[in-house]
Amino acid sequence: MSKIKSLVQFKLILPILLGTALYAFGLLYFIIPNQLMEGGVTGVTVLVNYAFGISPSLTTLILNVPLFLIGLKVLGGKQMIYTGVGIGALTIFLWLFEKMIHLGWIEPLHTENDLLLAALYAGVTLGAGLGIVFRWGGTTGGSDIIARILNRKYGWSMGRILLGIDFIIIGISLIYIPKEKILYTLVAVFIASKVIDFIQEGAYSARAFMIISDHAPEIADLITREMDRGVTLIPAIGAYSKQAKHVAYCVISRQEFRRLQTIVRSVDPRAFVIISDVHDVHGEGFKEN
Repeated sequence: MSKIKSLVQFKLILPILLGTALYAFGLLYFIIPNQLMEGGVTGVTVLVNYAFGISPSLTTLILNVPLFLIGLKVLGGKQMIYTGVGIGALTIFLWLFEKMIHLGWIEPLHTENDLLLAALYAGVTLGAGLGIVFRWGGTTGGSDIIARILNRKYGWSMGRILLGIDFIIIGISLIYIPKEKILYTLVAVFIASKVIDFIQEGAYSARAFMIISDHAPEIADLITREMDRGVTLIPAIGAYSKQAKHVAYCVISRQEFRRLQTIVRSVDPRAFVIISDVHDVHGEGFKEN
């Protein structure tokens, strides 16, 4: 049983290692060589590097260790275990890539003529790295620990806390970085946020149909027979008519969208249909755990 548990933990830790490696690579290959910025505590390490030339791996370790210890005391060991893995892995990969760059094994992308390209690739790389880490329950420490503590103590929104920290750090960076490069940084941050969302929500995207009709059972039977999709019938009462009816609810892939619409209209052209995007579907007919 302990071997199975260890295997499960390893499967969770492996993606966190991959994500932190990508994030560290993006920081040293795209961000720092082009004097762009990053938010959070990582942004502080970048600023310290610009101002004093101190190694990002060293600053990351120095800033995150006390934050981790405070988080451990306030939040408890269970919540912080994968954060500790993320902090350790990020520090190691930053150090490793620094050495590889120093030895000439990796040549960072440095461009003055096409900073937009650097910002776009930085956003994709950093976003992919963080997205993988977040999806498997880890973090890279830093401002995430601060946000969790403030959320626990005062109930403040984590999103607003993180945004506020990013705003302060990027604002301070104007002392060392031209405002044009801050604008390119905002492009990288925007792209990164979209990539994080994409990875968090899942590459697979589906559609959910909620069909309100007097003929909902017939529609459900037809969907089940012709599309081999499960449908749930939910009892409902019309607020205006006071009449009992059913609501049919089903989830389908995007490719099946038109086919289901055709089925619904063939049974009841007056059916009221609500369609919404669904991300990361698990279960029969979709992804299996």
